[in-house]
Formats: sequence, C-alpha cells, structure tokens
Amino acid sequence: MDISPIDGITLRTVTANGITQRYAECGSGPMVLFCHGWPESWYSWRHQMLAIAAAGYRCVAPDMRGYGGTDAPAEIECYTLLDLVGDMVALVKELGESQTVVVGHDWGAPVAWHCALWRPDVFRAVVGMSVPWSPRGGIDMLSSLRKLGITRFYLQYFQEPGVAEAEFEADVRTSLRRIYYTASGDVTEKGKGFAMIPETGGFFANTIDPQTLPAWLSEADLDWFTGEFARTGFRGGLNWYRNLTRNWRLSSAWQGQPIGQPSMFIAGSRDGVLKFPASMQQIEAFPRTLPGLRGSHIIDGPGHWVQQERPAEVNRLLLDFLRGL
Repeated sequence: MDISPIDGITLRTVTANGITQRYAECGSGPMVLFCHGWPESWYSWRHQMLAIAAAGYRCVAPDMRGYGGTDAPAEIECYTLLDLVGDMVALVKELGESQTVVVGHDWGAPVAWHCALWRPDVFRAVVGMSVPWSPRGGIDMLSSLRKLGITRFYLQYFQEPGVAEAEFEADVRTSLRRIYYTASGDVTEKGKGFAMIPETGGFFANTIDPQTLPAWLSEADLDWFTGEFARTGFRGGLNWYRNLTRNWRLSSAWQGQPIGQPSMFIAGSRDGVLKFPASMQQIEAFPRTLPGLRGSHIIDGPGHWVQQERPAEVNRLLLDFLRGL
C-alpha cells in the first residue's frame, strides 16, 4: 500500500478489469467515484474527497488507466472509452458496491458521461466538469477538424506517438507548471494557451512559466504531480487522445440516446474548453440530451482546473446535488 500525502486519505490497489488500479479512498456511506483528467491524478480531487467524506459519503478516486499507480498497457488500442468505463465498472464491483455516483473532470468527464450512458444500473447519477456531455455526432472529431481546415489543434498534435512525450518529459516539472498555469483562470496575458500549436516552437511556445505558483497550487501539490509523471511518463494519458476516432466508431450503437439519470455540469468561466466550437451548443442542448439535468453551473473566475481553483464552490454544488438524490 502506497503512503498518501494527505491525512485522512488512504491509497490502495486492486485488480479490476484485468489491470492493477490504484485508488484513493476516504469516508463511509453511499459511494462517490471521482475520475480525473489529463495530465493529472487522483490527487486532483483532494479537496472534494475530504469535504464529501465529511458529509457522510464513501469517496473513491482512482489513478485512471495509464496514470500514477495504475497499470499503463503498451498498446494504444487499450485506451478506448469502453476500456475506461470498464475499469470504473469493475472497480465499483471489486470494492463491494453495486451503485455509485460518478464525477469526472476533463477527460474524466467523458468517462463519467459514458459510464452513465452505458451502465445506468451502476451509475445512478453523474457530474461532469469542464467538458460538456457531447452525444455522438455524424463525424468523428479528427475528421471534423480536417474538414474545417484545422491542422494544428492540440488534439492533432498528440496523435503521433512519441512527439508530445519527448517534449513533456524533457523537464516534467516545468511542463506541468506551464500546463497548469496556462490553462488556469490566473492567466492575465491575452492570447496565451495551447489549444492551437504554433508552426514552430512546439506545444509550449504560447504558454507561460509563472514566476510564482497560483494560490490554488502549492509547491507540495506540484511535487506530487511531478513525482508521478517523472516515474510513469506521459504516454498513458496521451494514448486516450489516440483513440478519438476509435471511440466514435465503437459508440455507434448509442447514437441519439440521452442520459436519463440525475446529472449536473460545472465549469469555470475562463476554461478554454468553453471556447471550443461546439461547447456552447452542447450546453444549450442539455435539456434534450440530459433530461435528468439538475443544474448547469459556470463559476465566475476559474479556468480549466475548476475543482482545484474553486474547491469551496465546487464542493457546495456537489453536496447540494448529492443530498438531492
């Protein structure tokens, strides 16, 4: 058993869905499952776990497939949404539970949304953060970008194995510091970001390396994330992006199916994901695609890392949602 850096949170491992999964756990009561995104770890949910557990819930946050203390299969095709949802279903069962509420942020949000879509018997309610629920469309994401004449979107930059890995792993701490800061609500410089990769200079060419960390990210926090990625590298998480077209093809049977369980969406007003071409259309479609919606909240001020940048507001929304189930 690994030693948790946070008092009150225990790290354990279990074999589920054919892989070793490390998960953080605290509290007892009805289960709440937290799915992190890129490039993060269970540690991204540290504020939520302690607060939600204190209110009478069993909080579980795994390192997702390819991250931290969880296995990272070598094959790119082992990182489809079917695999990732399968991991969460198996984890719930291995922990002796029959149902859970699932909460996801960034890439963890599509995992959470699809958990609810595909296994409503297991996932009784769902919360997505940053990435809106996006029902399967008539064309896959990468083909759509090409059709629009876009060739330097970061999703495309991640497709060639080894390219982004080499750039990120050259200096793990600096890479993470730049990613976390540049995507946060703390950036005041206009036009900075990494959604579009410049023709020269690579992923970090238009990002900022802050002289001091923002208030929501301590040196100890960055130590934890850095230690994890220094050990594992970035390939596992990047392989999620390399299955975008495969995910689209595999999910055709669910085209047009809404998510009926109680649901909620949370994002920061300065989150770059909200500027993606389809994001606002997806949010506006929630009454149709999420008929069980119990709130869509854009918190003023934070950027992409909403649950870390504004933990008090996020925790209040989560607890209100959970108590209403």
